Amino acid sequence: MARLTLLLLALLTLCALGLVSSRHESRKLFAELEREQERARALEVETGQLQLEAATWAAHARVERIAVRALHMQAPDGRRVQLVPAAPARGEAE
Repeated sequence: MARLTLLLLALLTLCALGLVSSRHESRKLFAELEREQERARALEVETGQLQLEAATWAAHARVERIAVRALHMQAPDGRRVQLVPAAPARGEAE
């Protein structure tokens, strides 16, 4: 009977240690998940900011202003502009 009691006590101790270990691992993984989700939110915000910045840098008015002021470019005279018709796409009837 004493041998069975000791065996059951050892088994209970092992189960308790396994439970504590799995709970600790679970909490550690949950904390890591929270950190990664926060990082993902920060990256989403940064992506939005970078897209806004890219749109600002590529704005037509800004590009035109830089072309005129910094590069001294100007629109060509209307008499020198020649329109070229677009070629039909492949498979389209002419």
